[in-house]
Order: sequence, then C-alpha cells, then structure tokens
Amino acid sequence: MPAWFNYAIFAATLVIMLVGLLGLLVPIFPGIVVIWLASLGYGVVAGFTTLGWVIFAILTILMIVGATIDNVLMNAKAHKEGASCFTLLLGMLAGILGTIFFPPFGGLIAAPLVVWLIEYLRLRDLNKAFASLRGMAIGWGASYLVRLMLGLAMIGLWLVWVINR
Repeated sequence: MPAWFNYAIFAATLVIMLVGLLGLLVPIFPGIVVIWLASLGYGVVAGFTTLGWVIFAILTILMIVGATIDNVLMNAKAHKEGASCFTLLLGMLAGILGTIFFPPFGGLIAAPLVVWLIEYLRLRDLNKAFASLRGMAIGWGASYLVRLMLGLAMIGLWLVWVINR
C-alpha cells in the first residue's frame, strides 16, 4: 500500500475512535462499540498480523465489558439506594425511548425522571425517591469513568498495533 493510503487509514480510524471517545458523554451512544468497530475496520483494510489478532481479541473483551458496565453500575447503585428492579427496567426503557424520539438529550432527561417519579409513586417518600435518583447518578458517573478509561486503553492498544505493524 502507498504511504499516503496508510496515513489516510490511520487518520480516519483515529478520528472515528475519538468520536467514539467523545460519544461516551452521552449514555445511550455506544462509544466503546464505535471504537471497537473502528479497530475492526482498520484491521480489515490494513490487514491483521498475529499481534493485530491478539490486540483485537483484547479490544473485543474490553468492548464487551464497556458496553455492559454502565447498566451494571447505574442499576446496582440505584438498587442499593432502594430502587426496585421494575423501576430500573422502566428507567432504562425511558432512556432508550427518550434518546430515540428526542435525541440527543431525551434519554438523559427521561431515565432519571422516570426513576424518580416511579419511586415517588411507589414509596410516597420524596427523600427515598431522591436517594434512588442519586444512586443512579452516582452509578452513571462511575460507569462514565470506567468507560472513559476503557476507551483510552482501547485506543492505546490500537496505537501499539499500528506502531508494530
């Protein structure tokens, strides 16, 4: 491949990965999956070496962890604060529907609003409803930090792959 083509593939992949990294700010945007897809595209176009396959396997594991960690941490912390599993399920559904019908911030508003409202209606206690909401917010913050670290690690591993081609 000509050098300019290698540079173009590198630049395009890096830009897509950075979009995925920035997309981690939006809870419904699959930034980790975007980073993984960019690495897959890079491997398909530039070719997989033995090291490339090993790194891609590690990236795949990190992607699976990153794609599931936010729901685990958000729901675990909210549940620990007293939110019911049914409330959390409805909150996730509201977040997905809010993002689909009112992008990009509909899900950010709908999910916590539904969790707070259902917990308030269920318990008739503002403090307990806010505790569930606070737990959800703390869990989201923790999951964001974990996903950010995973995204940075994925990009770093990809750079190791590129440098050692």
